[in-house]
Amino acid sequence: MKISPRAPWVAGLAVAALALVPATASAGSQRTAAPHADAAAASAASATTTAASVDAYYAPAEGKTGAALKTALHDIIKTQSKVTYDGVWNALKVTDQDPANPNNVILVYSGRSQSKSSNGGGVNDWNREHVWAKSHGDFGTATGPGTDLHHLRPEDVTVNSTRGNKDFDMGGSPVAEAPGSFTDANSFEPRDAVKGDVARMLLYMAVRYDGGDGFANLEVNDKVDNGSAPAIGRISVLKQWNQQDPPDAFEQRRNQVIFDQFQHNRNPFVDHPEWVNSIW
Repeated sequence: MKISPRAPWVAGLAVAALALVPATASAGSQRTAAPHADAAAASAASATTTAASVDAYYAPAEGKTGAALKTALHDIIKTQSKVTYDGVWNALKVTDQDPANPNNVILVYSGRSQSKSSNGGGVNDWNREHVWAKSHGDFGTATGPGTDLHHLRPEDVTVNSTRGNKDFDMGGSPVAEAPGSFTDANSFEPRDAVKGDVARMLLYMAVRYDGGDGFANLEVNDKVDNGSAPAIGRISVLKQWNQQDPPDAFEQRRNQVIFDQFQHNRNPFVDHPEWVNSIW
């Protein structure tokens, strides 16, 4: 598989930056527009530099598909800095910051914008949701899979409890405080806006943790009721969600912030969602 010369989200940044440059301008207005043109050019240059950096990051995966691609991506993303479980609180306040309100975070299933300071264990607080349930592989809150920011998200305490350690599938009854989400006895369906996010977080975990670093070999399968097995499902549904809900600006920014400020590794399926079908 040929790696795209420019990650789609970076290309979008460049296009957006260039769109700021006026197509035509009078001699008088050119002097006013120049700072904007300079800023747009700088943004486009920065986007191009970022694209080149992302391409270089994935260079060892060039030309690979299937199991070979999965192995190559594991070797790339396993090099990371680790965050403590206490450190996750402050990290999530950065990674999941509300773009419209820097004092708030966005809750993953609820979609609610909530004060960063209302984190804790009380009713209507937000806490640390393990999208790959920590009992699926019995890694708990251990530094590593238990603190990996690529699958940890802020969520309402009650909604987090409702999701529990259920696998992901379609259907069920509506979830209070999480509009658009549904649950039944053994599965949870998130709202449409984050279905792809959930899929890509789980698939990241299945590639990153392969049993070689003292933790269980995490795998996705096409089942529910996986219990404490190091597996989560359903892969057929997750693949649909990956296509239905491609990476948006919030998810892309989150991936970049984790890379730049915290773990210094990336979720490859945010950068290249097409790799999901190549591997699974």
